[in-house]
Amino acid sequence: MLLRTLLQRPSSRLARMTAHFSNNAVNGGSNGASFAGVSLQDLPKSDTFTSNLPPDPEFPTPSASHNAPRQALGPRMVKGALYTFVRPEETSDPELLGVSPAALRDIGLQHGQEHTPDFKALVAGNKTYWDPSTKTGIYPWAQCYGGYQFGSWAGQLGDGRAISLFESTNPSTKTRYEIQLKGAGKTPYSRFADGKAVLRSSIREYIVSEALNALHIPSTRALCLTLAPNSRVRRERIEPGAIVARFAQSWLRIGTFDILRARGDRKNIRKLATYVAENVYSGWESRPSILPEPSSATSSSTINPARNVPPEKTEGEPPGEENRFARLYREITRRNAITVAYWQAYAFTNGVLNTDNTSLLGLSLDFGPFAFLDNFDPSYTPNHDDHMLRYSYRNQPSIIWWNLLRLGESLGELIGAGSRVDEDQFVTEGVTKDFAPELIKRAETIIERVGEEYKAVFLAEYTRLMRKRFGLVSENAKDFDELFSEALDTMEALELDFNHFFRRLCSVKVKDLENEEGRKWVAGRFFHAEGVTGLGNNEEEARVRIAKWLERWRTRIQEDWGGDEEGDKKREEEMKKVNPKFIPRSWVLDELIQRVEHGGERKVIGQVMEMALNPFQDEWNTGDRKQEERWCGDVPRGNRQMMCSCSS
Repeated sequence: MLLRTLLQRPSSRLARMTAHFSNNAVNGGSNGASFAGVSLQDLPKSDTFTSNLPPDPEFPTPSASHNAPRQALGPRMVKGALYTFVRPEETSDPELLGVSPAALRDIGLQHGQEHTPDFKALVAGNKTYWDPSTKTGIYPWAQCYGGYQFGSWAGQLGDGRAISLFESTNPSTKTRYEIQLKGAGKTPYSRFADGKAVLRSSIREYIVSEALNALHIPSTRALCLTLAPNSRVRRERIEPGAIVARFAQSWLRIGTFDILRARGDRKNIRKLATYVAENVYSGWESRPSILPEPSSATSSSTINPARNVPPEKTEGEPPGEENRFARLYREITRRNAITVAYWQAYAFTNGVLNTDNTSLLGLSLDFGPFAFLDNFDPSYTPNHDDHMLRYSYRNQPSIIWWNLLRLGESLGELIGAGSRVDEDQFVTEGVTKDFAPELIKRAETIIERVGEEYKAVFLAEYTRLMRKRFGLVSENAKDFDELFSEALDTMEALELDFNHFFRRLCSVKVKDLENEEGRKWVAGRFFHAEGVTGLGNNEEEARVRIAKWLERWRTRIQEDWGGDEEGDKKREEEMKKVNPKFIPRSWVLDELIQRVEHGGERKVIGQVMEMALNPFQDEWNTGDRKQEERWCGDVPRGNRQMMCSCSS
């Protein structure tokens, strides 16, 4: 069965996740309608990252960087540092193409700030909050990190075209975000690239960042999109340049630890881990307490672990005692397990899941050749360079765990040290020969146990999400095989559209499924416009197979909602809250790019964003109802399962 290939399934079904793991907890949520926001000038700003972590020794201060010629801040190796002070390259005649009202609100900015000269200058890279005359304020920076790309060590990578401007704090929610420009120019981490971003990929990231957040999938965000009309960027062809102003609670990724481990920089591994716990997360005390034995890995304590453990406390028995660094590792693992569950439940395929694209906060990150599935094909990858299908939809859960194992290797010394992690000799001199076997055994034991926790949390959240998508309320141990797996197997065999299947299922009436004839008639609504597709399929057999599944689904729906019209109405309302009518499919984004880049259109960007921000609605206020329905309708046959390159 398909679901068994995602991860080995535990014996019982998991259905609950805590509010701690809700999308609002990860993404920062909304500041609510009652808060009007503040001006850009009054928005609280900070530089916690650069104040607490080591800078590039060649440019150790903002002044050193600012006084250097801009070309001196280009590609080179940077060691002993986690960032370089570097200012954006200026953009001539920038054009603001679009602003996400949801992002503006969540940052805490007033509506209308997007029209001010200061806002437009800031998001084009033409304004910073550092004053060279007084040498005060916040100076922009680019992060240093490495990564494993397609399973192989790639060395130093880093923010090659992304520059962070400052951290902002929403005055209402108190959520802090790091505001960053992608496509802002060369940095020491640009390698052989130009530091630019093309309009094509910038449009894609701008839309999908906000679409994922609207779907409640943990994600980085996009504030706005700016065209750089005088920037001509060479990729496979000459393309117009653009800048995406984006934000996240943290842009740190597994690759940040990778580069430190590769260089044997144990001092900065400890410093970075401490920074993540104390400044990215909400402190050491909020990390999850040790779990029961593996035999209880699917219990409620696994899904909702105890917290509030004092930082200095070590929990558990030899050889698996957990210190605070082990608890941090588990928190990062749990966050990523939940995000992958969302990807699988909504058929989002990232396309490039290298360790430098894997967030320490469990956010969907760095959007290149991503896609939502059209026809349900588990082996699909949107990346046409991924010939081995390493980053296919099917492989995403196992690949994220592979990446988390690399993080475990980076943190292994701290995890394995147990109660001795703060001893002076360990901190200053490292692991002694006598202590090494014990440390290694403990680290291996904990990492193996965390792997079981990853599977349990992933399956718990995936099952919860799928139950909601199928319109179920109660738990039933048979659902996983008889409903979830069988539905996916049917979609795959008959080449049915994944998200259309769920949205169309919402409006199916129980009374229409009372007999075989009715079920076979309803089955037709799940076909493509051209009818049944797929090798060896015919319409009668397809209807029979779907009808058989609908009979099982009808039984479960009657158990949870009854069989009357009132139950149908309530169920449809609940199902439409989790089953989107609109998702930014590849063909829609491709049309959007063509119309903006080659057709000179601008209004269409706001129309797509309006739909992306409100994916569960039946209709929108775009002014073009026919276009709305076309974008939500059957995917043109030649545009299904589109692929694109990493070039952006």
